[in-house]
Amino acid sequence: MKNNIAIEAVQAELKVGMQLAKCQQCGCMAGGLETLTQQLQVFTEGEAAELAGKVAGWKAQMNPIRYACLGCEHCYPAVAENAFFKAFPEVVLPPALTCELQIVDGDWPRVLGEYFILDKFAPVAVVTLASVTLAEGLADLKPSGLAIVGKLETENIGIDKVVKNVIGNPAIRTIIVAGVEPKGHQSGSALLALVQNGVDEKNQVIGSTAKWPVLQNVSRAEIDVFRTQVQVVDLRGCEDPVKIKERVADLALLTQLASQSATACSCRGGCADEKDVSGEDARSSLLPTLPLLEEPEIAGTCSDQSCSCHTEVHSSPEIAVAANTDQPILLDKAGYFVILPVTDRGVINVEHYSYDNTLLHVIEGPSARALYLAIIKQGWITEMSHAAYLGKELAKAELSLQYGFKYFQDGA
Repeated sequence: MKNNIAIEAVQAELKVGMQLAKCQQCGCMAGGLETLTQQLQVFTEGEAAELAGKVAGWKAQMNPIRYACLGCEHCYPAVAENAFFKAFPEVVLPPALTCELQIVDGDWPRVLGEYFILDKFAPVAVVTLASVTLAEGLADLKPSGLAIVGKLETENIGIDKVVKNVIGNPAIRTIIVAGVEPKGHQSGSALLALVQNGVDEKNQVIGSTAKWPVLQNVSRAEIDVFRTQVQVVDLRGCEDPVKIKERVADLALLTQLASQSATACSCRGGCADEKDVSGEDARSSLLPTLPLLEEPEIAGTCSDQSCSCHTEVHSSPEIAVAANTDQPILLDKAGYFVILPVTDRGVINVEHYSYDNTLLHVIEGPSARALYLAIIKQGWITEMSHAAYLGKELAKAELSLQYGFKYFQDGA
């Protein structure tokens, strides 16, 4: 009876969503229907089997995808998926952990992204969630003890990148989560839940209410190292860079003192304006026993085999080099793109994702023309309006390289 009620709830959410034009062309709905199609294959009778038929009908009604996600406060497919997973945890298929983010060999941070590096030997990192300008504002203040600061807008790929970059630098011991939560995604709460509870056998963050908190680009070993290495300080809602700067300095000093003493700070976890989120009880005394943070070796060069830098890391996708050749514009496969100008190398980096947030390809090139011609040639785009959007965004990224202004990718 309980499972039948859950099936009815799933059906009700999807039915309402499919009546909305925005959902009929959103990657959230497309991904949700595809996920449920795969999970429902194990049912041959009953209401779950009937739901499978209805899901197939809704998939046929979908329009060409115009955007990966709109960040709606109520996401119908996400609510439906969560209800299904809660009712049938035993049939949920594990995510494929075969894809990878672009790893920068021999350097840190390991994964490309939109962030600011201040001191690679410092013990504190800050994520600013959907408050994009807060990251730059904090970086401009140059807080003592801050290693890296950047936004965190998604509860899956975004957290994948945070995990990769943090375990790539053993000096980082604390992450401050600040700024405003992205509507619907709840990436901050997902990060807190990850450190507190870890992941289940499908790499879904335990206890998270985010839309799709499944980490597909990191291994269990990497997640375990991450949870052991850091504590997370909850400053969600705070967009005051001065206040965050003060907390960074306090936490950096606390880490330094703790590394020199076996006695824990008596106020840890008791400060009135923040909450420390720890994982299992076995890690509750982690901070006082940290090694001295002077100039730790960056991942890949450490001789200590027990160090987190020796954790298993998936091989990264091969980076295709775009050639500026004159090719006709073709229409083919779908997906969405994340664009990042890499100023120090004078190239534009483009990541191509499927709508379940699996990284498919990574490509770099010196110009918008070189990239969009190469992407079209590879068959990574199908929709004419999406192609126009991609061309516009690549042109903006190219101009940002030429003239030095900050690039922000618009929603499709």
